[in-house]
Amino acid sequence: MLAYRAGEPVLVGQFLSDVARLGAALPAAGHVLNVCADRYRFTVGFAAALVRGLVTLLPPTRTPAVIAQLKAFAPDAVCLTDEAACDIALPRVSYPEAASSGAPQPSAVPLIDAGRRAAWVFTSGSTGAPVPHEKTFGRMIACMRVEAARLELGTDRSWALVATVPPQHMYGLEASVLLPLASGHALGAGHPFYPADICAALAAVPRPRALISTPIHLRALIASGLELPAIDLVVSATAPLATELAAEVEQRCGARLLEIYGSTETGSIAVRRPTVTAEWWLWPGVTLESRGEETFASGGHIDRPTRLYDLIEPTGPDRFLLHGRVAELVNIAGKRSSLGYLNHQLNSIPGVLDGAFFHGPAGEAGEVARLGACVVAPGLDAAAIAAELRRRIDPVFLPRPLLLVASLPRTSTGKLPQEALRALAARS
Repeated sequence: MLAYRAGEPVLVGQFLSDVARLGAALPAAGHVLNVCADRYRFTVGFAAALVRGLVTLLPPTRTPAVIAQLKAFAPDAVCLTDEAACDIALPRVSYPEAASSGAPQPSAVPLIDAGRRAAWVFTSGSTGAPVPHEKTFGRMIACMRVEAARLELGTDRSWALVATVPPQHMYGLEASVLLPLASGHALGAGHPFYPADICAALAAVPRPRALISTPIHLRALIASGLELPAIDLVVSATAPLATELAAEVEQRCGARLLEIYGSTETGSIAVRRPTVTAEWWLWPGVTLESRGEETFASGGHIDRPTRLYDLIEPTGPDRFLLHGRVAELVNIAGKRSSLGYLNHQLNSIPGVLDGAFFHGPAGEAGEVARLGACVVAPGLDAAAIAAELRRRIDPVFLPRPLLLVASLPRTSTGKLPQEALRALAARS
């Protein structure tokens, strides 16, 4: 079993036929921006590009500015889409809706060279221009074989992996596309977002089944009060999960919850079970090296020493503690904290459904002059939230302004760019 679409199984033979059919419609060389929303179609497109010798482009966003930068980086890029109304300014290849009578048939499973460049994955640089990072097929598959072992998926039964994260994101690409391909488990084709959709997607696939998700999706799922289908494993990434939420997820789902740590630059490199330990367990062969206040990861599937933009405390040869993002450090009047800690305190207030602090303008010597916060809290007013925050954090970190909003501008993986929060505050 390779996938489930709308609850129906997709066998390997069908997948190979779809890969061959789509490959015939792709250019003979170049780059592909794969924006297929259906995860199975994305996977077919990713595999067809590999077989065809094309490289997949995975930018952080699809704004016109980023697309223009992609065109400068890869002038031969085409856009593969399964949406009729796609408005991306690139030559378009539409995913074929149905097989034709003359569609090519695969004769065998294609062999892909381990050193082949499979993708360029982009991060946003300090200037806002996407920064490319090369991903080769062999290193990504090797990483996912380790992840399958660390998640204890085993090989005796085929798991169904249902994911709330898009396949275009590094975590989504790894855990919901490459992980099943590397380990022989089945991916769920959908992209459920709301709690009811997540429950329906889980119920539509057989057990054992795993939910691949993020803290923001898990928090909404638990808060919904919906009756959850049986889940055998929950996996979370993109941001550290509060221990209290992790415990509630395990209690409600009756399953282990494991967190994945990694970055766009390195891919996944560590795992932990937050209800058992705060320590992260590195992949075999991956090592961490401190260089002053910076930490670099190397070894294993990582092709060169790569900086991690997190505050990391090694606790053993293959263990470490995570203390937040470097960019989240806050220094006001000589006192230090982090946005992660402040956000945790804010979201722990009863009645707060979602909330986040953001950096205000910088003062002298780079110090933050003030902090702001946007909060989703129906039934509470700003004064009540501020009073509760005063009980929990040093007054110098109290947000000014503290804005009540209907929702936060989270990305599809639940992340909150600081620029988006500042723009929301400016409009409020």
